[in-house]
Amino acid sequence: MGLLFDSFWRAVAYCVHPRVIALSVLPLLLMVLFSFALGYFFWANAVATVAAWLDGLAWVQTFLGWLDSVGMGPLRAVFAPLLVLILATPVVVLMCLLLVAMFMTPAMVDLVGQRRFGRLERKHGGSLLVSVLWSLGSTLLALVALIVSMPLWLIPPLVLILPPLIWGWLTYRVFAFDALATHASREERRSILKEHRTNLFLMGVLTGYLGAAPSLLWASGAMFIAMAPLLVPMAIWIYTLVFAFASLWFAHYLLSILERLRATPSVEVLDADPEYVPGGQPALRENAVAEPDPYALPPPGHQGNPS
Repeated sequence: MGLLFDSFWRAVAYCVHPRVIALSVLPLLLMVLFSFALGYFFWANAVATVAAWLDGLAWVQTFLGWLDSVGMGPLRAVFAPLLVLILATPVVVLMCLLLVAMFMTPAMVDLVGQRRFGRLERKHGGSLLVSVLWSLGSTLLALVALIVSMPLWLIPPLVLILPPLIWGWLTYRVFAFDALATHASREERRSILKEHRTNLFLMGVLTGYLGAAPSLLWASGAMFIAMAPLLVPMAIWIYTLVFAFASLWFAHYLLSILERLRATPSVEVLDADPEYVPGGQPALRENAVAEPDPYALPPPGHQGNPS
């Protein structure tokens, strides 16, 4: 647990490094352009479609009627836009995660490796193609989990549990693999990920809850939808920094584990001899020379040294 917290604070400190801040600009710019392109071409149609869908749900109309009765009728106008923002959030988060994994994580791992683990041999156990396929496969599984679990989000406690768990699992899968791809061999990576799976998943879940922070901005957007052009870049910036922090956290933690693993002396175990009898003397290997026993009695008829 000490290593977990030590890696956490080191990652926080690295987040203010000029190189980290500079590297976070590229994913931010790409995501802002992508978000505004989606908004320009699809926002009006998406809001109209969601509004028409809500009009066909009796329980939604009952809820909106209750809002009118308590004097909160103006919220009716922002209900559909807010729902569109909520539905678009998983797409924005996934795009941020993948962009950070592609553009930032290799640089983050290299930065940590140069500053703290300069003597750690790089065995390149994971290629770029394998890393991309691993990230895409994990993302598809996370998308399926999100879609399947969406009806459960209507239950108040589960909406605070299920999404962070799914984001945590995805974050752990992507960043743990990338943190070891350059320095660890394939066998070392598999061994470390299996042995430290619980801590890595915990790190991913904590990152998932940190990634929920931009939801506060969407809540503000419910009252100030006109501020969406400002709130969207702010939310994307937070997502980018959270995932940059996650890549640094996983890099510090896993490279420390890898360094300790290689520093542990390995014990070579000889193959058991099939002729070994418990309680007896082990059989000699072929071509081995037997050492004389100084305490053995001389064979019968042996003449000792007369002197």
